[in-house]
Amino acid sequence: MPKMKTNRAAAKRFRSNGKGALRHGRSNKRHMLTHKSARRRRQLRGNARAGAADLGRLRGMLPYSG
Repeated sequence: MPKMKTNRAAAKRFRSNGKGALRHGRSNKRHMLTHKSARRRRQLRGNARAGAADLGRLRGMLPYSG
């Protein structure tokens, strides 16, 4: 059976952690930061986990991501 292909766009946006959960960067942190509150900017730091509703679709796109 041939190897499965990884969706390269998804591979650039999602990483799996040690427990197998998929992590992704947060949106709304690129520009126009001056009008966003400090609390909002602070909470946009770091990564977020992919939601349960999207997990099945993402597993199909990233077959070798732990």
